[in-house]
Amino acid sequence: MKSLFYALIVPVALGLTISCQPVKKDSTPDPLVAHIDTTVQPGNDFFQYANGNWFKANPIAASEQSAGIWQVIQDTINSQILKICKSSAQTQSEEGSNKQKIGDFYFSGMDSITLNKNGIGAIQKYLDRIDQIKDLNQLATSAAFIHKSAASPLFAFGVWQDSKISSKNAVNIWQGGLSLPDRLYYFENDARTAQIREKFVIHLENMYKMMGYDQQKAKTAATNQLKLETALASASRKKEDTRDPLKNYTKLTAQQLEAATPNFNWTVFFQESGLSKVDSVIVGQPEFLAALNANLKKIPLEDWKNYLKYQLTRGLASYLDDKTYLEVFGFYSQTIRGIQQPKPRWKRVVEQTDGYLGELIGQVYVAEYLPAGTKEKLVEIGNAVKAVYAERIQKLDWMSAATKEKALQKLQSMIMKVGYPDKWKDLSSMKINRESYAENSIRANQWHSNYNISKFGKPVDRTEWEMQPQNYNAYYNPSNNELVVPACNIIVPGYERKMADDAILYAIIGGSTFGHEMTHGFDDMGSKFDDKGNLKNWWTKEDSTKFFAKTGMIVKQFNQYNPVDSLHINGELTQGENIADLGGIIMGYEAFPISKQYQSNEIIGGKTPDQRFFLGFALAWMVNMRPEAIANQVKSDEHSPAKYRVIGTLSNMPEFYKAFGVKEGDSMWRPDSLIVRIW
Repeated sequence: MKSLFYALIVPVALGLTISCQPVKKDSTPDPLVAHIDTTVQPGNDFFQYANGNWFKANPIAASEQSAGIWQVIQDTINSQILKICKSSAQTQSEEGSNKQKIGDFYFSGMDSITLNKNGIGAIQKYLDRIDQIKDLNQLATSAAFIHKSAASPLFAFGVWQDSKISSKNAVNIWQGGLSLPDRLYYFENDARTAQIREKFVIHLENMYKMMGYDQQKAKTAATNQLKLETALASASRKKEDTRDPLKNYTKLTAQQLEAATPNFNWTVFFQESGLSKVDSVIVGQPEFLAALNANLKKIPLEDWKNYLKYQLTRGLASYLDDKTYLEVFGFYSQTIRGIQQPKPRWKRVVEQTDGYLGELIGQVYVAEYLPAGTKEKLVEIGNAVKAVYAERIQKLDWMSAATKEKALQKLQSMIMKVGYPDKWKDLSSMKINRESYAENSIRANQWHSNYNISKFGKPVDRTEWEMQPQNYNAYYNPSNNELVVPACNIIVPGYERKMADDAILYAIIGGSTFGHEMTHGFDDMGSKFDDKGNLKNWWTKEDSTKFFAKTGMIVKQFNQYNPVDSLHINGELTQGENIADLGGIIMGYEAFPISKQYQSNEIIGGKTPDQRFFLGFALAWMVNMRPEAIANQVKSDEHSPAKYRVIGTLSNMPEFYKAFGVKEGDSMWRPDSLIVRIW
């Protein structure tokens, strides 16, 4: 168990000036300083300067796409969850109890003898049902089953909050159904993407042969599936074009939906999904559904059946025999992300058990691995950053008083869910046993699907969590105007046996977590939602123009970065995360002066408080990725690669320049006219 550490939070006015001389503290270099690569100039590449020695000492494991802080923390959490799983599996527990579910799910995943004996036959009855499809109505039935049980064929679908009426749950339909990570993979012809496309067809052939197809039939099915998915991709909006919530919101009555897509039987699909009395739906991209409707008639039914069989098998491959799993791993992990070999079975099964039964594991994790007071201390840090944000908004020189009032109202209304939920989901109806790992996965998927569908027609539960306390992550939900920070975010590697200093806490927890998520409420997308979570304009026209001029600067800045090959970061796609990184670290930095370390100007490891703060920010994104994984991220992810989250953000902070003597001519230096200042 890792020991946790806390910072004492006390109110203080912003803009505090320090006049005392530095207080020196004699100590051996701590983990933060030990990571520094002194062969790199901090003003040229602060990411490598701050983390380079750690990267040299910790090469990427063959089973991973990256090495860094996330993996270190996740490994710690996995070892704790493993103990929970093993203990549950070795205990004779009452049928239906939490421990019985955890233990049996874990046991069925570790039973490789049974898995390899059954092979793909574990799901043969479901493949046979797809083979029996005779018309498009039956296609809709099978699509609904797969949506509930394994994957998301044809389109994305679920019950989510109505963006314009945040108190109401609505049926949402979104473009989707692609097997490759993004539409770009179907069209771009750079060497890396073209090779992935070629290997995708080979992978499809192999999968169809596992399903019993002969060589020629498998080849034909694979070629036709690529054509089918290319047709879906050609009708899909670019990922950056899906970021605007207003432009991706079209409400249709059920009758309008059916009239627009007569070739797909929505009545059958909704019934099979567990929905009844659907009066309206929210469609993200109507032109995608129009193209799907046309292709349902244009493309032979046999090709759609093959596509559904692949979607089902790929979705369940991790719960089948080694041969099927390794085929999917070979393409999606090796080819696309550069991972050399699979994780050990225990680690995969632990992560899968946590993925499905995280709500149950979280209860044990809170009781056995978190000391009392964790939740309260995280709340203190969050409140400190929130107070800084309010003062920061009040002092903005580009925003009018009218818009400031609304911004402050939104900030004060922002809900902070911290640590772990006050109530847990009831998983008592989920049936888990030791007989079949695949069937356990299907039943767990169906439980989660039914839980989602059951929200339709009910008021939004604003107390619900979408993460568990053992998830090393955080999120902001604009429809609830809430941020959620699970308890394990307080862990910092290297400080297990002693308290990390406040500079690190305020950089990672205050800036990169609380400050980052709060800023999502005011990024290019979150800023379009009001204090109640409704998609509604609360800006004056003049302020909106000024705001998007500033966000345009950060788009232009990140467009210039070239992480791998000839690929440049998509500044439009990543701007929300880039804005949140910049706003978050500014808030963390301005909250830092309340600490004793800052006020006494204490030197630790030969570094000043400011220097340790910025080193702490680089530690937050200490992630070394394989080139294949970086290429995939640039093409399909709204997050910039870790290196550019550090250098791109800090290039906009004059305080960083001062702390490390960054000057004109250094790679990270930017003239004042190009420094992005938003929040």
